[in-house]
Amino acid sequence: MSKKDSNLKNCSFGTKSVWAAETELFYEGATQVPIVQNATFGFKDVDTWYDVALEKKEGHIYSRNTNPTLHVFEEKMRILDGAEATTSFATGMAAISNTLFTLLSPGQRVVSVKDTYGGTSKIFMEFLPRFNVNVQLCDTTDHEAIENEIKKGCQVVYLETPTNPTLKVMDLKRLIRTAHDNGAVAIVDNTFATPYNQMPIELGADLVVYSATKFLGGHADAMGGVVSGKKDLVKQIYHFREINGATLDPMSAFLLIRGLKTLEIRMQRHNENALKLAHFLQGHPKVEQVYYPGLESHHNHEIAKKQMHGFGGVMSFTVRGGYEAAVKILPKLKFARMAAHLGSVDTIVGLPKVASHVETTPEERKLLGIPENLIRCSVGIENIKDIIADFNQALSKI
Repeated sequence: MSKKDSNLKNCSFGTKSVWAAETELFYEGATQVPIVQNATFGFKDVDTWYDVALEKKEGHIYSRNTNPTLHVFEEKMRILDGAEATTSFATGMAAISNTLFTLLSPGQRVVSVKDTYGGTSKIFMEFLPRFNVNVQLCDTTDHEAIENEIKKGCQVVYLETPTNPTLKVMDLKRLIRTAHDNGAVAIVDNTFATPYNQMPIELGADLVVYSATKFLGGHADAMGGVVSGKKDLVKQIYHFREINGATLDPMSAFLLIRGLKTLEIRMQRHNENALKLAHFLQGHPKVEQVYYPGLESHHNHEIAKKQMHGFGGVMSFTVRGGYEAAVKILPKLKFARMAAHLGSVDTIVGLPKVASHVETTPEERKLLGIPENLIRCSVGIENIKDIIADFNQALSKI
């Protein structure tokens, strides 16, 4: 933590989310982070320019590399994640793809699970094999099988917990320890949990990745991605990003900073609402199964209790009547948006076929264990009585 933010060391998460990287006034005494909408930055002499280029002095040269607004967002996330370093990206998938392509070379091996987000699955099933990277996807709930594949040798172990969209949970400490014992870099996608609910770096992860478009921003009005973790690894990933150009823009960075300031109070409401809706749906006669780590019936509820501070704002459920019934329910909801998104203040619903796994075929979704009648629900911060009443009336019409 920098000297400027040293007073935050013993502060709570909510205080850090507001004040991290913002403890001093900005340009002309501004109290809020300015949007520095500049492509480039000038210098009065070549020597200073050169020193900034070599990182001997603080400063910015070109916004594809660094930018003052981006720097505040990255520093705020670094502090919230408890990381050595952080870098940002234009989207969550840019963060994930840049990280994997930075750390993996032809002939190397990555071990992951079958339940990763659809875009991530595509990288594993389609793109990395084209570059002669060996990919081993394991049963997400079989920790022993995952460990056995790690022990065969790999450079990267990529985990996502809770998973999208089936909300499976993995024991991070156990799998990260196995990764390190076998010389692999451990990466965790923490998008669903956020650093408020889960701290992968505290659990041993080398890197943590996010789609900042989701809960971190929280208002469905800005796209971005983040990678936090060990300084040497983040530096490599940053270099790959600065050359490939998947840079976060200043306006989006500003909106994400604004979103982070309310992350604690939003996640508290998301957690509370999702758990109550999950309990309601679990007892509904037209619901087959509910997927939410906060339920005692969840396969790895005890692991979730151990490594999470809250269970998150996303849950999924399957309805009786198959895909045809699921399709009928969504338009009947009055206060839930049908959209390929999650993590916003409003409730959002969708089917994997058109949302999280639209990139995959029905055969691939079956292979990944995703039912076609599964409805993913990102529970918003509305009054829970209204949310439950809305789902009840929609279910009653099928």
